[in-house]
Amino acid sequence: MTGFKFRIFCILLSINLLAVAQTLNPAYLSYIEQYHQLAEKQEKEHRIPASIVLAQGLLESGAGQSDFAKQSNNHFGIKCNNDWTGQKIYHDDDQRSECFRKYDQVIDSYEDHAIFLKNRTRYSFLFNLAPTDYEGWAQGLKKAGYATDPTYAYKLISIIEGYDLHRFDLANNSNGNNSNNTKTEENRGSMGIIQAIANHQVFKVNGVKFVTSNSGDTYVAIADEFNLSEARVREYNEIDSNISLSIGIRVFIESKKNKASTESETHVVQDGESMYSIAQYYGIKVESLYLLNKIPFTEGASLGQALKLR
Repeated sequence: MTGFKFRIFCILLSINLLAVAQTLNPAYLSYIEQYHQLAEKQEKEHRIPASIVLAQGLLESGAGQSDFAKQSNNHFGIKCNNDWTGQKIYHDDDQRSECFRKYDQVIDSYEDHAIFLKNRTRYSFLFNLAPTDYEGWAQGLKKAGYATDPTYAYKLISIIEGYDLHRFDLANNSNGNNSNNTKTEENRGSMGIIQAIANHQVFKVNGVKFVTSNSGDTYVAIADEFNLSEARVREYNEIDSNISLSIGIRVFIESKKNKASTESETHVVQDGESMYSIAQYYGIKVESLYLLNKIPFTEGASLGQALKLR
Protein backbone atom coordinates (compact mmCIF):
# COMPACT_ATOMS: atom_id res chain seq x y z
CA MET A 1 0.00 0.00 0.00
CA THR A 2 1.46 3.37 -1.04
CA GLY A 3 1.78 6.24 1.43
CA PHE A 4 -1.05 8.15 -0.28
CA LYS A 5 -3.42 5.18 -0.24
CA PHE A 6 -2.57 4.47 3.38
CA ARG A 7 -3.38 8.10 4.32
CA ILE A 8 -6.74 7.89 2.56
CA PHE A 9 -7.44 4.55 4.28
CA CYS A 10 -6.69 6.09 7.69
CA ILE A 11 -8.92 9.07 6.94
CA LEU A 12 -11.88 6.89 5.92
CA LEU A 13 -11.38 4.55 8.86
CA SER A 14 -11.29 7.37 11.40
CA ILE A 15 -14.31 9.07 9.85
CA ASN A 16 -16.38 5.89 10.03
CA LEU A 17 -15.29 5.12 13.57
CA LEU A 18 -16.29 8.62 14.67
CA ALA A 19 -19.57 8.39 12.79
CA VAL A 20 -20.67 5.24 14.58
CA ALA A 21 -19.17 6.14 17.96
CA GLN A 22 -22.12 8.23 19.02
CA THR A 23 -24.45 6.64 21.56
CA LEU A 24 -27.99 7.63 22.36
CA ASN A 25 -28.54 9.34 25.68
CA PRO A 26 -30.55 7.03 28.01
CA ALA A 27 -32.23 10.05 29.62
CA TYR A 28 -33.43 11.21 26.20
CA LEU A 29 -34.75 7.74 25.36
CA SER A 30 -36.61 7.58 28.68
CA TYR A 31 -38.13 11.03 28.12
CA ILE A 32 -39.28 10.09 24.61
CA GLU A 33 -40.90 6.91 25.90
CA GLN A 34 -42.64 8.80 28.68
CA TYR A 35 -43.92 11.83 26.76
CA HIS A 36 -44.27 10.93 23.08
CA GLN A 37 -48.02 10.36 23.46
CA LEU A 38 -48.44 13.88 24.86
CA ALA A 39 -46.53 15.22 21.87
CA GLU A 40 -48.68 13.23 19.45
CA LYS A 41 -51.77 14.62 21.17
CA GLN A 42 -50.53 18.17 20.53
CA GLU A 43 -50.06 17.38 16.86
CA LYS A 44 -53.51 15.87 16.48
CA GLU A 45 -55.26 18.72 18.29
CA HIS A 46 -53.11 21.71 17.32
CA ARG A 47 -51.09 20.70 14.20
CA ILE A 48 -47.73 21.24 15.90
CA PRO A 49 -45.36 18.46 14.78
CA ALA A 50 -44.92 15.88 17.52
CA SER A 51 -41.21 15.78 16.69
CA ILE A 52 -40.89 19.51 17.34
CA VAL A 53 -42.80 19.27 20.62
CA LEU A 54 -40.58 16.42 21.83
CA ALA A 55 -37.36 18.07 20.67
CA GLN A 56 -38.24 21.32 22.40
CA GLY A 57 -39.19 19.47 25.56
CA LEU A 58 -35.93 17.53 25.52
CA LEU A 59 -33.82 20.60 24.86
CA GLU A 60 -35.54 23.08 27.16
CA SER A 61 -35.90 20.71 30.13
CA GLY A 62 -32.68 18.72 29.79
CA ALA A 63 -34.83 15.64 29.15
CA GLY A 64 -36.83 16.56 32.23
CA GLN A 65 -33.73 16.31 34.41
CA SER A 66 -32.85 19.98 34.95
CA ASP A 67 -33.51 21.45 38.39
CA PHE A 68 -35.67 24.11 36.76
CA ALA A 69 -37.87 21.53 35.01
CA LYS A 70 -38.25 19.46 38.18
CA GLN A 71 -39.24 22.49 40.26
CA SER A 72 -41.60 24.05 37.73
CA ASN A 73 -42.88 21.20 35.48
CA ASN A 74 -42.13 23.74 32.72
CA HIS A 75 -40.63 21.69 29.90
CA PHE A 76 -40.61 24.43 27.26
CA GLY A 77 -38.89 27.35 28.96
CA ILE A 78 -41.95 29.58 28.64
CA LYS A 79 -41.64 32.85 30.54
CA CYS A 80 -44.45 34.56 32.42
CA ASN A 81 -45.22 37.43 30.03
CA ASN A 82 -47.85 40.04 30.86
CA ASP A 83 -50.83 37.73 30.25
CA TRP A 84 -49.77 34.97 32.65
CA THR A 85 -51.90 34.71 35.81
CA GLY A 86 -50.79 31.26 36.97
CA GLN A 87 -48.01 30.09 39.28
CA LYS A 88 -44.55 31.57 38.84
CA ILE A 89 -40.95 30.58 39.44
CA TYR A 90 -37.83 32.71 39.09
CA HIS A 91 -34.77 31.46 37.25
CA ASP A 92 -31.58 32.94 35.76
CA ASP A 93 -31.73 32.88 31.97
CA ASP A 94 -30.78 35.75 29.63
CA GLN A 95 -31.03 37.91 32.74
CA ARG A 96 -30.98 37.16 36.45
CA SER A 97 -34.15 36.04 38.22
CA GLU A 98 -36.47 36.02 35.22
CA CYS A 99 -40.09 35.01 35.72
CA PHE A 100 -41.12 31.64 34.28
CA ARG A 101 -44.42 29.79 34.28
CA LYS A 102 -44.93 27.01 36.81
CA TYR A 103 -47.38 24.12 36.41
CA ASP A 104 -48.92 21.49 38.66
CA GLN A 105 -48.21 18.74 36.13
CA VAL A 106 -46.04 18.29 33.05
CA ILE A 107 -49.16 17.69 30.94
CA ASP A 108 -50.22 21.27 31.74
CA SER A 109 -46.90 22.48 30.34
CA TYR A 110 -47.49 20.61 27.08
CA GLU A 111 -50.97 22.04 26.66
CA ASP A 112 -49.86 25.58 27.52
CA HIS A 113 -47.01 25.29 25.02
CA ALA A 114 -49.52 24.67 22.23
CA ILE A 115 -51.75 27.55 23.33
CA PHE A 116 -48.72 29.82 23.64
CA LEU A 117 -47.75 29.19 20.01
CA LYS A 118 -51.30 29.38 18.62
CA ASN A 119 -52.21 32.62 20.39
CA ARG A 120 -49.20 34.65 19.24
CA THR A 121 -49.32 36.10 15.75
CA ARG A 122 -45.56 35.88 15.28
CA TYR A 123 -45.91 32.08 15.16
CA SER A 124 -49.02 32.00 12.96
CA PHE A 125 -47.09 31.34 9.72
CA LEU A 126 -45.86 28.05 11.16
CA PHE A 127 -49.35 26.58 11.09
CA ASN A 128 -49.35 26.91 7.29
CA LEU A 129 -46.57 24.32 7.15
CA ALA A 130 -47.20 20.61 6.87
CA PRO A 131 -47.31 18.90 10.27
CA THR A 132 -44.43 16.69 9.06
CA ASP A 133 -42.21 19.65 8.11
CA TYR A 134 -40.08 19.61 11.24
CA GLU A 135 -37.20 21.48 9.59
CA GLY A 136 -39.50 24.30 8.53
CA TRP A 137 -40.89 24.48 12.05
CA ALA A 138 -37.44 24.48 13.63
CA GLN A 139 -36.21 27.27 11.37
CA GLY A 140 -39.47 29.17 11.85
CA LEU A 141 -39.36 29.01 15.65
CA LYS A 142 -35.88 30.50 15.60
CA LYS A 143 -36.93 33.15 13.07
CA ALA A 144 -39.95 34.09 15.21
CA GLY A 145 -37.76 34.56 18.27
CA TYR A 146 -38.71 31.55 20.41
CA ALA A 147 -35.10 31.33 21.62
CA THR A 148 -32.11 33.66 21.57
CA ASP A 149 -29.63 30.84 20.89
CA PRO A 150 -28.43 31.30 17.27
CA THR A 151 -28.09 27.51 16.90
CA TYR A 152 -31.56 26.73 18.27
CA ALA A 153 -32.97 25.45 14.96
CA TYR A 154 -29.94 23.28 14.38
CA LYS A 155 -30.21 21.77 17.85
CA LEU A 156 -33.88 20.87 17.34
CA ILE A 157 -33.22 19.29 13.94
CA SER A 158 -30.21 17.43 15.30
CA ILE A 159 -32.26 15.96 18.16
CA ILE A 160 -35.14 15.02 15.84
CA GLU A 161 -32.89 13.27 13.35
CA GLY A 162 -30.63 11.73 15.97
CA TYR A 163 -33.54 10.14 17.84
CA ASP A 164 -35.87 9.48 14.88
CA LEU A 165 -38.54 11.71 16.41
CA HIS A 166 -40.15 12.37 13.02
CA ARG A 167 -41.56 8.84 13.17
CA PHE A 168 -44.19 10.24 15.50
CA ASP A 169 -45.13 12.84 12.86
CA LEU A 170 -45.60 10.12 10.27
CA ALA A 171 -47.75 8.11 12.67
CA ASN A 172 -50.04 11.08 13.18
CA ASN A 173 -50.40 11.72 9.46
CA SER A 174 -50.86 8.23 8.05
CA ASN A 175 -54.34 8.94 6.68
CA GLY A 176 -52.95 9.70 3.24
CA ASN A 177 -53.93 13.37 3.26
CA ASN A 178 -51.00 15.17 1.69
CA SER A 179 -52.78 18.39 0.84
CA ASN A 180 -50.63 20.35 3.28
CA ASN A 181 -47.29 18.76 2.40
CA THR A 182 -46.12 21.49 0.03
CA LYS A 183 -43.16 23.36 1.50
CA THR A 184 -41.71 26.51 -0.01
CA GLU A 185 -38.14 27.78 -0.16
CA GLU A 186 -39.23 30.85 1.80
CA ASN A 187 -40.67 28.78 4.64
CA ARG A 188 -37.70 26.43 4.78
CA GLY A 189 -34.95 29.07 4.73
CA SER A 190 -31.77 27.60 3.26
CA MET A 191 -33.26 24.08 3.06
CA GLY A 192 -35.82 24.15 0.27
CA ILE A 193 -37.79 21.36 -1.27
CA ILE A 194 -36.79 20.79 -4.90
CA GLN A 195 -39.32 18.25 -6.11
CA ALA A 196 -40.85 14.91 -5.27
CA ILE A 197 -39.11 12.05 -7.07
CA ALA A 198 -40.38 8.48 -6.58
CA ASN A 199 -40.45 7.74 -2.84
CA HIS A 200 -38.42 10.62 -1.45
CA GLN A 201 -38.69 14.39 -1.36
CA VAL A 202 -35.47 16.08 -2.36
CA PHE A 203 -34.12 18.93 -0.24
CA LYS A 204 -31.07 21.14 -0.44
CA VAL A 205 -28.54 22.33 2.10
CA ASN A 206 -25.53 24.39 1.03
CA GLY A 207 -26.81 23.97 -2.52
CA VAL A 208 -26.41 20.17 -2.32
CA LYS A 209 -29.36 17.80 -2.81
CA PHE A 210 -30.25 15.22 -0.17
CA VAL A 211 -33.11 12.98 0.93
CA THR A 212 -34.03 11.67 4.36
CA SER A 213 -34.11 7.90 4.73
CA ASN A 214 -37.37 6.16 5.56
CA SER A 215 -38.04 2.88 7.32
CA GLY A 216 -36.64 0.01 5.24
CA ASP A 217 -34.42 2.20 3.08
CA THR A 218 -30.95 1.09 2.01
CA TYR A 219 -28.18 2.88 0.19
CA VAL A 220 -28.80 0.54 -2.74
CA ALA A 221 -32.50 1.45 -2.93
CA ILE A 222 -31.84 5.20 -2.81
CA ALA A 223 -29.09 4.84 -5.40
CA ASP A 224 -31.46 2.98 -7.74
CA GLU A 225 -34.18 5.57 -7.22
CA PHE A 226 -31.91 8.35 -8.48
CA ASN A 227 -30.09 6.35 -11.14
CA LEU A 228 -26.84 6.28 -9.21
CA SER A 229 -24.55 3.46 -8.13
CA GLU A 230 -24.44 2.46 -4.48
CA ALA A 231 -20.71 3.19 -4.49
CA ARG A 232 -21.34 6.73 -5.73
CA VAL A 233 -23.99 7.41 -3.05
CA ARG A 234 -21.66 6.09 -0.34
CA GLU A 235 -18.88 8.25 -1.76
CA TYR A 236 -21.11 11.34 -1.63
CA ASN A 237 -21.92 10.55 2.01
CA GLU A 238 -18.39 9.46 2.93
CA ILE A 239 -19.69 6.23 4.39
CA ASP A 240 -17.98 2.83 4.21
CA SER A 241 -19.55 -0.24 2.62
CA ASN A 242 -20.00 -2.01 5.97
CA ILE A 243 -22.20 0.77 7.43
CA SER A 244 -25.95 0.17 7.00
CA LEU A 245 -28.54 2.91 6.63
CA SER A 246 -30.73 3.86 9.59
CA ILE A 247 -34.08 5.66 9.48
CA GLY A 248 -34.06 9.46 9.46
CA ILE A 249 -30.53 9.88 8.05
CA ARG A 250 -29.62 12.52 5.50
CA VAL A 251 -28.42 10.87 2.30
CA PHE A 252 -26.76 13.18 -0.21
CA ILE A 253 -27.36 12.35 -3.86
CA GLU A 254 -24.64 14.63 -5.17
CA SER A 255 -21.20 15.61 -3.97
CA LYS A 256 -20.94 17.80 -0.89
CA LYS A 257 -18.88 20.99 -0.96
CA ASN A 258 -15.57 21.96 0.61
CA LYS A 259 -17.08 24.88 2.53
CA ALA A 260 -20.44 25.72 4.10
CA SER A 261 -22.70 28.47 2.78
CA THR A 262 -21.80 32.08 3.51
CA GLU A 263 -24.45 32.26 6.24
CA SER A 264 -22.72 29.50 8.21
CA GLU A 265 -19.27 30.66 9.28
CA THR A 266 -18.76 28.62 12.46
CA HIS A 267 -20.37 25.89 14.52
CA VAL A 268 -20.01 25.26 18.25
CA VAL A 269 -19.77 21.53 18.97
CA GLN A 270 -22.65 20.21 21.08
CA ASP A 271 -22.87 17.09 23.22
CA GLY A 272 -23.20 13.92 21.12
CA GLU A 273 -22.02 15.48 17.85
CA SER A 274 -19.22 14.16 15.68
CA MET A 275 -17.22 15.71 12.86
CA TYR A 276 -19.24 13.50 10.53
CA SER A 277 -22.66 14.56 11.80
CA ILE A 278 -21.67 18.23 11.65
CA ALA A 279 -20.37 17.87 8.10
CA GLN A 280 -23.57 16.11 7.04
CA TYR A 281 -25.72 18.84 8.54
CA TYR A 282 -23.94 21.65 6.69
CA GLY A 283 -23.45 19.74 3.44
CA ILE A 284 -19.66 19.83 3.48
CA LYS A 285 -17.04 17.12 3.12
CA VAL A 286 -15.71 15.62 6.34
CA GLU A 287 -12.12 15.83 5.17
CA SER A 288 -12.58 19.52 4.39
CA LEU A 289 -13.96 20.12 7.89
CA TYR A 290 -10.86 18.50 9.37
CA LEU A 291 -8.54 20.51 7.14
CA LEU A 292 -10.31 23.82 7.75
CA ASN A 293 -9.79 23.38 11.48
CA LYS A 294 -6.36 21.69 11.33
CA ILE A 295 -7.61 18.75 13.39
CA PRO A 296 -5.73 15.43 13.00
CA PHE A 297 -7.83 12.84 11.16
CA THR A 298 -7.42 10.43 14.06
CA GLU A 299 -9.11 12.85 16.45
CA GLY A 300 -12.48 14.54 16.76
CA ALA A 301 -13.71 17.95 17.82
CA SER A 302 -13.98 18.86 21.49
CA LEU A 303 -17.24 19.72 23.22
CA GLY A 304 -17.75 23.49 23.00
CA GLN A 305 -15.10 23.93 20.29
CA ALA A 306 -15.90 26.55 17.65
CA LEU A 307 -15.34 24.94 14.25
CA LYS A 308 -14.67 26.92 11.09
CA LEU A 309 -17.07 25.96 8.32
CA ARG A 310 -15.51 28.15 5.61
